[in-house]
Amino acid sequence: MRKNIKYIKYRNYKIASYFLMVLLMTEISCEKFIETDFPNNQLPTEVVFEDEQTAEAALAGLYASLWNNSLISGGSDGMGALMGLYTDDLKYVSTAGANGLLDLANNQQIETNTVVNTVWTNAYQQIYAANSIMEGVTNSKALSAASKERIRGEALFVRSVLYFYLYQVFGEIAYTETTDYTVNSKLSRMNSEQFLVKLESDMSEAVNLLPSSYRNVERIYPNKFTGYVVLAKLKMLLKKWNEAELLCNTVLQSSQFTFQSDITKVFQKTGTHVIWQLKPKNNNDATKEASLYNFVTAPQTFALNPDLINSFSSNDLRMQNYITAVPFNQQVNYRSSKYKNLAVNNPNEYSIILRLDEVNFMLAEILSETGNVQDAVPFVNRSRQRAGLPALLISMSGSAFREELEKEKRREFFVEHGMRFFDLKRWGKLGGLITVKPSWKGYHSNWPIPQKELLINPNLNPQNNGY
Repeated sequence: MRKNIKYIKYRNYKIASYFLMVLLMTEISCEKFIETDFPNNQLPTEVVFEDEQTAEAALAGLYASLWNNSLISGGSDGMGALMGLYTDDLKYVSTAGANGLLDLANNQQIETNTVVNTVWTNAYQQIYAANSIMEGVTNSKALSAASKERIRGEALFVRSVLYFYLYQVFGEIAYTETTDYTVNSKLSRMNSEQFLVKLESDMSEAVNLLPSSYRNVERIYPNKFTGYVVLAKLKMLLKKWNEAELLCNTVLQSSQFTFQSDITKVFQKTGTHVIWQLKPKNNNDATKEASLYNFVTAPQTFALNPDLINSFSSNDLRMQNYITAVPFNQQVNYRSSKYKNLAVNNPNEYSIILRLDEVNFMLAEILSETGNVQDAVPFVNRSRQRAGLPALLISMSGSAFREELEKEKRREFFVEHGMRFFDLKRWGKLGGLITVKPSWKGYHSNWPIPQKELLINPNLNPQNNGY
C-alpha cells in the first residue's frame, strides 16, 4: 500500500509538472489566453493542487517561464536587452530584424512588430498561469493554510511584477485576475488611476502573505522584503515618497542584507546584497545575460552604445569589471560583462533581478524629491566609492546632486531589466534620447498595443497615440 501511495503522489507530481510546464514553456498565443477557459494541455486546478507537491510543481513552472521568456528574463526577450536597445544603453549592429529588433532600435516599431507582440503575449500567458495557480490554491482542500498563503503570495507577487512592467511599457492595459474565458474575452484596458490602485492593493496583499525569510538560501523565491522593494517602486511611481522611504529603510535596515563592497562580486549569486534572482534551467548553465552579450570578434547583434561608454571616467572600476573592450579589424566594440561565466562553466552566477544597490539609489531619489539632499548623498556614494571614484560632497546643491544621481544610476545599472527606460520615463526625460536616437518621438513613451490583440478583442481599443 505504501508503495502505491508513493507512486500515486509521484505520478501526480510528474503529471502536474508536465502539464504546467507545457502551458508555460510553449508558444501559447494571447488569442488562446482570452478565448479559452482552460487550455487543452492543462489539467484542471482541482487535480493539479490535490497535494502540496503538485502545487509546488505548478509554481516551479511559473518561475521557469520567467527565466526563459519573460519581461524579467535576461535574454533577448527581456526588458534589459529590449529597453537597453530602445533607449541608449545598447546599439543593434545587425541589419536583419525588420519589424522586430531593428525597428525597436530605430524607434520605428509599429503595431505589427513581432517583438512587441511577443512581449505582450508572453506576459499575459504568465499572468494566466499565475491566476490559475491562485485559483487552484483557493479551491484546494488538501493544502495547509500556511502553504495556501505562501503559494498565493508568490503567484500574486509574480503577477504584480508582470503587470508593473507591462504598464510602464504599454501604458493603460487590461487587468484580469481570473481564468474565466467569458471575462477575459471581453477585457477592456483599465485607466491608469484605477489600475495603479489595484496594483498597489495586490502587491500589498502579496507582501502580507509572503514570509520574512527566504524559503531557499539561494534567494530564488521572493519573500516579504522582495515585495517591499517592488512596492516601493510602485509608491515612487505614485509619488508617495514617505511610504516609499519607509519601505526602502525597512529593507536597508534588515539583517538579511549587506552592501557588497567588492566590485568583483556584485554579480555573484552568494552575496547578501542579492534580494531576488532567477536560477538557470540546469546546474552550471550560463546566465542568459552572459550568453546574450558575449562576442569575441565583431558583435552580431548587441554591443554597448558609445554614448554609454563615454559616460564613464577612465578610472571608474566598472569599466574594468562590468565592460569588456573587444578590438577587431581596427575597430573597438564594447560588451557588457557583468556576468562572466559561459556555457557549462558557471558555478557562481544567477540572473539577479533585485539587488541592494538599487534600493540605495531608490532611497537617494526619494530623499532628493523631499529636499533632503544631505542624507541622500551617502547612498549614491556607496556605489561610487566601490567603483574607485571620489565621494560626492554632502554640501552639493539639490540640482547638482540630482544630475549626478541620474548619471550614476545609468552607469551602475546599464542593461539591467529596462531600468534606464523606466527611470527616464518616471523623470519625464525620455525626450532627451533624441540626441542619440534621431527617430525618437514623444509618443514612443508607450509601445503600441499589438494589432493582433486589437483584432481579436476590439474592447482593447483605442490604439495608443501615434500608432
